[in-house]
Amino acid sequence: MEAKKEFKILLWIIFFFALAFFMPIDSASFRTAVDATLDLTKWYAQEHLVLCLLPAFFIAGVIAVFVSQGAVLKYFGANAKKWLAYTVASVSGTILAVCSCTILPLFSSIHKRGAGLGPAVAFLYSGPAINILAIVLTARILGFEMGVARVIGAVTFAVVIGSIMSLIYRKEEKVKREEQMNIQLPPESRPMWQTSFHFFILVLILVFANWGKPSSDETSGLWFFIWSNKWYITSIFGLGLVYSLIKILNIKWWWVATATIATAISAILSSTYIGGSLSPLVPMLVAITGLSIITLQKDDENKEWTLATWDFAKQILPMLALGVIVAGFLLGSTHGDTNIPGI
Repeated sequence: MEAKKEFKILLWIIFFFALAFFMPIDSASFRTAVDATLDLTKWYAQEHLVLCLLPAFFIAGVIAVFVSQGAVLKYFGANAKKWLAYTVASVSGTILAVCSCTILPLFSSIHKRGAGLGPAVAFLYSGPAINILAIVLTARILGFEMGVARVIGAVTFAVVIGSIMSLIYRKEEKVKREEQMNIQLPPESRPMWQTSFHFFILVLILVFANWGKPSSDETSGLWFFIWSNKWYITSIFGLGLVYSLIKILNIKWWWVATATIATAISAILSSTYIGGSLSPLVPMLVAITGLSIITLQKDDENKEWTLATWDFAKQILPMLALGVIVAGFLLGSTHGDTNIPGI
C-alpha cells in the first residue's frame, strides 16, 4: 500500500466524520442556509442547466472538433501576435449571449484547441460582460455612458488578468509555444463557411432560448416582441440546425427527421400537460437526446463531436454544482421573489 495515498483517505474520512459530528443542526441560521442551498440548487437546475449549459457544451464541442486548429492558433495561439490574440479574445464574446457559467465550456474548448492561456482567460473574463445583450440592456437602463464604461472596463481588465495568468504560467506557455512551432496542421475537412454556419446556428438557439423577460412595465416594442415569440424564433433556428445536420454533417435525413418529429411532439405534449416555465425543458432534453443519438452513429467526426461535448460536461458540471452549493450555503438564494439568507 502507498502510505501517502492511504493517509489522504484517512484524512478525508476524519474530515467528513468531524463535519457530521459537529454539524450545528440546532442553529436556525444553519437550517436557513441549508434551505437556501437546496433552493438555489433547484432553481439553477431548472433555469440554467438544460437551456443554457447543455447547448453550450455542444457549442464547445463544435469548437473542439470542427473548428480548424489552424484558425485557433492563428488568432489565439501561443505564437500569435499578443496584441491580435488579446484583442480578438477580449471582444469575441460580443456575439455570444452567455453567462459566467455558460462561458466555461467555450473557454475550455479554445484552450484545448491550442489557444494560449492568456487570451483564453481574457475571453473567459470578458465574454459574459460584453455580450451584445448585456451591453444594450446596460445602456438602456443605466445610460449610454455606463454601457460604454462596461465595455471598456471589461476589455481592459480581461487583457490585464489574461496577461497576469500568462505571466504566472510562463513556463507552461513557453513549452506550448515550442510545441506549436513544429506542429503539422491537418487539412480542413470542410469549408470554413459551413463550420461557421453550424456554429452560429447553435449560438442563436442558445441566445433566443434564454431570452429574458422584459420588465413588467414594458408590454410592447422589439424586446417584448422577441420574448413573446422566442420559442417560435428558436424553432426557426432549430430548422436551420436540421439543415446543417443533413447537408453539412451528412447525417441521414430520416434519422434527423425522426429526432425532429420527436422534439415537436414532446413540445406539444409538454405545453399541454406541464405548462409554465418548465414546459420548454422537455423538448430541449428530447432534442439533445436525439442529437446525441444520431451523431453517435457511423461518422467518426460527428461521433467525436458528441464525445467532446460529454468530456466538457464531465469536467465542468461537478465544479459548477459544487460552486452553486457553496454559494447557496454562504450567500443565500436570491431569485424572483425568493430571498433566503445564507450562513
